[in-house]
Amino acid sequence: MRLGAATLLVAFAVGLGVAKADGPVTFVGWGGEGQDAMKKAWADPYEAASGVKVLQDSPTDYGKFKAMVESGNVTWDVVDVEGSFAYKAAAEGLLEPLDFSVIDKTNLDPNFVFDHGVGSLTWSWVLAYNKTSLGDKTPEGWAAFFDTKTYPGGRAVTKWLAPGMLEAALLADGVPADKLYPLDIDRAFKKFDSIKKDIVWWDSAAQSQQQVASGEAAMGMLWNGRAHLLETSGAPVTVSWKENLVTADYVVIPKGTKHKAEAMKLIAQVVSAQGQATHSALTAYGPVNTQAEALIPADVKPALPSNHTDGQIVIDLGYWEKNIDAINKRWYEWQAQ
Repeated sequence: MRLGAATLLVAFAVGLGVAKADGPVTFVGWGGEGQDAMKKAWADPYEAASGVKVLQDSPTDYGKFKAMVESGNVTWDVVDVEGSFAYKAAAEGLLEPLDFSVIDKTNLDPNFVFDHGVGSLTWSWVLAYNKTSLGDKTPEGWAAFFDTKTYPGGRAVTKWLAPGMLEAALLADGVPADKLYPLDIDRAFKKFDSIKKDIVWWDSAAQSQQQVASGEAAMGMLWNGRAHLLETSGAPVTVSWKENLVTADYVVIPKGTKHKAEAMKLIAQVVSAQGQATHSALTAYGPVNTQAEALIPADVKPALPSNHTDGQIVIDLGYWEKNIDAINKRWYEWQAQ
């Protein structure tokens, strides 16, 4: 994790005008270093400015989220989720609509804002590779990832399907970026068939890093922030940003929260320019607030998705909202074959 911008961690009020609430607000993230950064960038400054205690819980669990709302026993207030879940949960009536008189969306990237959620951070799927494993070979783009003849070695791939993975397979198979959607599912799975015997499966971010850093996998499809940590740790790992697939995590409010007003104000802190800049400085994940760029340390900017927009592909979360259940079912069946 980057700690080079300590001055950004000073508590700031961001003009929220927060009145003290009767009870604490619970923020839910994915745990580990990622949630530590969220606490420093968002929860701690909000708590200092408002006097409202922010409790931390983890990990984000979609089954638990849905069960809470359906039972009426909601103990979470602000939850960091994947974009595909945010849209799906909104369609199923599981989310509170956001109050944009409290949450200022003026400077937010419109790709990552809708009535029931706003982006908390942007991230990209990138190709990370072990330089020792590949020697003088320099892979670029997803075609190289699926080319085990030219670039031999294992391929680190996540066990659980996430938006962007099938897009990478189709790009590797020659589908133009502007013709990706609707996804040709059969073609994407056929492309994955071509590397199935070389896949090294991971089910945690830390595991994905270890596989590429050790050379167990010559290449990995990694989250850019995790790949950046490898690059800065001294591991023999380099990143190709060609055809990086960008999306966002979102912050949402479960339907029936007991602290809706405070939750809205905490989200306002999350998407504030300073809150976004602090988080980017700590993690190398991108800001959704366009005013944050000027506040991010110069040495961090090359590692952000916003610095690699040439050839970047925005994942269509609307498509995934409608299709993720069916594709997930096929993905897990394919793994088991």
